[in-house]
Amino acid sequence: MTPHARNGLLAVLMLTTPLAACAQQAEAPAPVAASAPAVAQSAAPQLVTGLPDFTQLVELVGPGVVNVEATVGSRRSAQASDEEADIPEIFRRMLPPGFQMPGPGQQGPQRRGTSMGSGFIISADGYVLTNHHVVDGADEVKVTLPDRRELTAKVVGSDQQYDVALLKVEAKGLPTVRIGNSAALKPGQWVVAIGSPLGLDHSVTAGIVSAVGRSASPEQRYVPFIQTDVAINQGNSGGPLLNTRGEVVGINSQIFSVSGGYMGISFAIPIDLAMGAVEQLKSTGRVSRGQLGVQVGAVTSDAVKGFGLPDNRGALVNDVVSGSPAEKAGIGPGDVIRSVNGRPINDSSELPPVIGAMAPGTKVTLGLLRDGKSRDVAVTLSELDEGETAARALPAAPDTPAAPAGRNVLGIQTQPLDADSRKRLGLESGDGVLVSRVESAAAREAGLSPGMVILQVGRNKVNSPAALDRELAAAKPGDTVMLLVRSRGVTRFVAVTVEKD
Repeated sequence: MTPHARNGLLAVLMLTTPLAACAQQAEAPAPVAASAPAVAQSAAPQLVTGLPDFTQLVELVGPGVVNVEATVGSRRSAQASDEEADIPEIFRRMLPPGFQMPGPGQQGPQRRGTSMGSGFIISADGYVLTNHHVVDGADEVKVTLPDRRELTAKVVGSDQQYDVALLKVEAKGLPTVRIGNSAALKPGQWVVAIGSPLGLDHSVTAGIVSAVGRSASPEQRYVPFIQTDVAINQGNSGGPLLNTRGEVVGINSQIFSVSGGYMGISFAIPIDLAMGAVEQLKSTGRVSRGQLGVQVGAVTSDAVKGFGLPDNRGALVNDVVSGSPAEKAGIGPGDVIRSVNGRPINDSSELPPVIGAMAPGTKVTLGLLRDGKSRDVAVTLSELDEGETAARALPAAPDTPAAPAGRNVLGIQTQPLDADSRKRLGLESGDGVLVSRVESAAAREAGLSPGMVILQVGRNKVNSPAALDRELAAAKPGDTVMLLVRSRGVTRFVAVTVEKD
């Protein structure tokens, strides 16, 4: 069903009931027996107590919540819109009904359409906070206040990674919301959302915090999302998530859905993160983030066994960007980052938001595990450049198998990499060996295949088939060996268990 069709159906359903009720009231009333005694009306006792009542909260905060309408012109191509339409609706942006998408095969600029969302006023002189995706590519943005005033808004700045946009309207003495502390949120706390789902202004829904620090979207790995079960739908984007004190603790941003509608899993951007972005957007119009220059992954049970770690806490370093702060500090693949300035890192998804929230130039102390020993490493962050982590080209698998070189304990055969292949992969001279054949079931089950490049065994680099075999010589049946491999531009550790004879 198209968005316009849904709007039409919703309008029909909303109008049908009142009209039917009016028609019934127009009919002549049935005669009432003259002897029927008058019934005295009295207040019924409250049968349910102890339930939360959000009426005062809504009365206090409601005047600071606005509707945001963005007119989108031809800046976004039809091709890009078609690609978005093909994406499964798992992490679906909450764009409202009425937003016009081009049909399949349509060429040329996108037809004009309207993106409608929510927002809230953070200063009496007209600053409004909403989502980046609500105003992305807009030619004109209008903000409708609760008193029905419609004001033209200027986009002061917008950040796609945080999904935050700062707007400015020319007005004074506006009602504002109070900003809370999202870091204090805990699972189980009551929260309230106010917004314009499906175009229904100032709708109020409530629920609880389901989890904090969620990595909800690979495209937004620097956002530790707040997960709630508050009913959120298209049009709620950019609206406030409130605690029971009436303070904004988040910006409603995404829903988890396979149908496009609410399914009990909603995500909000922590207000602490958003307000940090606001200061940068005011001063420079953009948001800068700190970076280490590492690619990290989870510390799996196989990694615990292969690296001899005490537990699976931390972020396993899979790759280090050349010339990055991490490389300058001596951090390498196989290191496990366990803390930042004493703050524990229990999962790999926790590291990017912590580092990204810091300004470039910040000096941090990382707690590492290396070769089973703890150590502290000082690092000075640089500014994040997404282009530095672009996928590298993968050399083609050899046309013919390499000459047999003997079967090592993992049942894989390799051959040297030539200079051109290393250049395409961004490898230093002499780094890595190319997998030419995989014979053992254990290696195949681990995901090894011809064309992959093996860079390290554990933390030890290999640069030839002979070097690989030497590193594997001490492995015994039942041992877990950690291989650092590069495939399709991604570098990661693979755990392979030596097969028993």
